[in-house]
Amino acid sequence: MSTSSLAERYRATRATTDWICEPLITEDFVVQSMPDASPVRWHLAHTTWFFETFVLKPARGDYRPFDAQFEYLFNSYYNAVGPQPFRPMRGVLTRPSVAEVRRYRAHVDAAMLELLEQYGGAAGVVVLGLNHEQQHQELIVTDVKHMLSCNPLHPRYRDAPVRASGTAPSARWIDGTDGLVEIGFGGDGFAFDNESPRHRVFLEPYQVGAHLVTCGEYREFMADGGYRKPEFWLSDGWNIVRDRGWAAPMYWEPRENAWWMMTLSGVRAVNDAEPVTHVSYYEADAYARWAGARLPAEAEWESVAAAYPMAGHFLESGNFHPVPARDDVPGGPTQLYGDVWQWTRSAYSPYPRYQPAAGALGEYNAKFMCNQMVLRGASCATPGSHARATYRNFFPPEARWQFSGIRLARDA
Repeated sequence: MSTSSLAERYRATRATTDWICEPLITEDFVVQSMPDASPVRWHLAHTTWFFETFVLKPARGDYRPFDAQFEYLFNSYYNAVGPQPFRPMRGVLTRPSVAEVRRYRAHVDAAMLELLEQYGGAAGVVVLGLNHEQQHQELIVTDVKHMLSCNPLHPRYRDAPVRASGTAPSARWIDGTDGLVEIGFGGDGFAFDNESPRHRVFLEPYQVGAHLVTCGEYREFMADGGYRKPEFWLSDGWNIVRDRGWAAPMYWEPRENAWWMMTLSGVRAVNDAEPVTHVSYYEADAYARWAGARLPAEAEWESVAAAYPMAGHFLESGNFHPVPARDDVPGGPTQLYGDVWQWTRSAYSPYPRYQPAAGALGEYNAKFMCNQMVLRGASCATPGSHARATYRNFFPPEARWQFSGIRLARDA
């Protein structure tokens, strides 16, 4: 990639973050609604910190940091860089102000663009930083949704451009490729280190569902007492259901003998044709057991996805909510990408022969390879250029504030 095109990509990525933040008022930037979420102000500062820490300081001996204290304040989890504030306390820090964080971004942007337009070094780390910012763009959307859901007025973030309609797709199954298959990233372009190396996996005969599980299908599970029957649940999941009082997906609430959901464009009735979203791994697994199926292994999902073109409903649509399926690939699966991340039954662990990056950047993915489950396929909050068949997202099994949903699989 040329230095000029990299500079343009840098501008475009940072501008997308600004576009996501346009509807917010100042108070929206500073709230941390739960320990797993972060204030929007922190996301803006941390993504800037990444470029300052891993690009500007190593590449430019004459670079002067905007504020030396920010190295500590906006470090997320890079212990090799130094200590960092306790994550659940990010929301109690009233300083620096949102205005000062914006000045910090402008300061780093000016230095980055000067570097990119005059010097082509550190291109690999810059591309990593841009993909890192795209991850935080999605997190801003989902963290804002959680924050607004805590307000009893349920304020809107942004009106959806089109209220998508449609009918629920008919149940179909897609045959997967069995035997010895290759998965993992092995081509040109960018991928995170956890997507490599490409390697062989043996798959028994299997099928995957042609469509994502819909809200209507999930309501059948609920109506059949799915949240009250321990036989469908893993032990840890059943404990959480009881302890937290789960009875429906996150952001659903009963109103006048019907289910309504909180979306980023307002509260509305649940649309049975839409993919169900904001469910945990435990809920996805329980639904699959109830349906007489299972969740796909990540190798099964990737092997199927690699056979079809990448298309989907991503962040750029501006809808910020999954939409009903369309038959974009006649006879093939729908909504492999976009709309909702799809839980797999695979624990997040290293691929054979995996080696993390050297230094602090080796902490990016490797240190989280424990107590997490893999999701595939991207969501309606994921930038389109950030999705690919080999992408391995991961979250703890109880997490459900992301746009996470369900695709079934079964043995053939």
